[in-house]
Amino acid sequence: MPGSSKLDALFVTPPSRVQVYQGLHSEFAAIEPPVWSGLMAEFMGRRGFEVAILDAEAEGLTHEQTAEEIARREPRLAVFSIYGQQPSASTQCMPGAAKTCRALNDNSDIPTLALGTHPSALPKRTLEEEPFTYVCEGEGPYTVLGLTEHLQGNAHIDRVPGLWYRDDGSIHRNLPATKIRDLSEELPRQAWQLLDMSKYRAHNWHCFHDLSSRERYASLQTSLGCPYKCSFCCINAPFGGNGIRFWSPENIIGQIDELVRGYGVKNIKIPDEMFVLNKRHVMGLCDLIMERGYDLNIWAYARIDTVQDQFLDKLKGAGFNWLGLGIESASSYVRDGVTKGNFADADIETTVKRIRDAGINVGANYIFGLPDDTFESMQETLDMAMGFNTEWANFYCAMAYPGSELHGLASQNGWALPENGDGPGWIGYSQHAYDCLPLPTDSLSAQEVLDFRDNAFNAYFRNPEYLSMIGQKFSLEVVEHIGRMTSHNLNRRHRAEAA
Repeated sequence: MPGSSKLDALFVTPPSRVQVYQGLHSEFAAIEPPVWSGLMAEFMGRRGFEVAILDAEAEGLTHEQTAEEIARREPRLAVFSIYGQQPSASTQCMPGAAKTCRALNDNSDIPTLALGTHPSALPKRTLEEEPFTYVCEGEGPYTVLGLTEHLQGNAHIDRVPGLWYRDDGSIHRNLPATKIRDLSEELPRQAWQLLDMSKYRAHNWHCFHDLSSRERYASLQTSLGCPYKCSFCCINAPFGGNGIRFWSPENIIGQIDELVRGYGVKNIKIPDEMFVLNKRHVMGLCDLIMERGYDLNIWAYARIDTVQDQFLDKLKGAGFNWLGLGIESASSYVRDGVTKGNFADADIETTVKRIRDAGINVGANYIFGLPDDTFESMQETLDMAMGFNTEWANFYCAMAYPGSELHGLASQNGWALPENGDGPGWIGYSQHAYDCLPLPTDSLSAQEVLDFRDNAFNAYFRNPEYLSMIGQKFSLEVVEHIGRMTSHNLNRRHRAEAA
């Protein structure tokens, strides 16, 4: 029962960074606080349960060491929180989670629950193929609550909402959990007191103004879900539908107060799929931050068609020094093919300029190998990126992430997916992994798309015009840092096998 001395739930972030990022993991990738583990640990703790968080990424643990630590703590339930550093990155963390769970199962009978975007997108397959005792479909808090009560003997398993489980050799699926309506009331904060906040580190570009300041870092969710329907995105797999729910600005500022005053945090990531959207939400939070006079360094996501002029001065005044823009492709035809939105090239150029004129840096996101892409359209996208010369750019290959409309289309059409046939498995969905396997197009193989992406990355970040801009805007130290980053050429299986 709640309040007993035994640890009721241990929320686990399994190790994945080395496999996911290869040589980039040590200096250049972020180490992010586990947002969902923090939210759920606080949710359970407020209900009287004994909870803890084990963040193997921050602690630098191997899969075996993580399993040993779980076994040492002997929780009633080990909750594997399977999320990555951006909304589509859950699948690439599955191999690390499964390897850790198998090591735990070898020496323990502790029940395990897989929770996150990927398990929620493919709950039946996850239960059939992976080593977890249970799988959660949906957001998670009420599933964890009900399952913990069941393991204490206080609830029947068929009443645990959102749960998939085995019984008498068969797989069972319970009714879904009701979506959380009042986020500020039911998930009021992350349990930062259960983490060593000194072990987290911002993305390198987030702190181009001062690379030595990356450690004072937190990730803060301000909404759940997204109202848009981009076919390549899987963000709504855990949240259902295409709606969006918000924490109140008053709740968010209370969390920022705690981060700033209690932990000395200055660098904040807002991982919401779409932050710059709702006027009351954006302006309300900016006003509250500005009232306090905090010197923050924040970044968040935005869309080309949601960045209004009235937002920009407020965002900059509140410390939003970076906006991540989903440009995706220079071709409106290619964008239309994935339901990205109806905006013209001129809109993209104007929006990028308006943001930068407001003193906010742009992290532009581009995707190569979308279904209607050709070599020529991908080159147009790279040319656009080079022309904009934004302070940062992310280059991705198109992936049919589980939970996305594109994954269903790829499965129906028999396209090669990482998890099928001779594919590398779920790690193939990692953009930076050795075994990365993106989608092919009608005219390009997966390997051609991947090679284009890798060459585009180097072309952009080794471009003298880019490095000159970075040196003038930030420092020569940042230019040298970028030089070290581009010296880490990613190893790819298809190139190694061809050598």
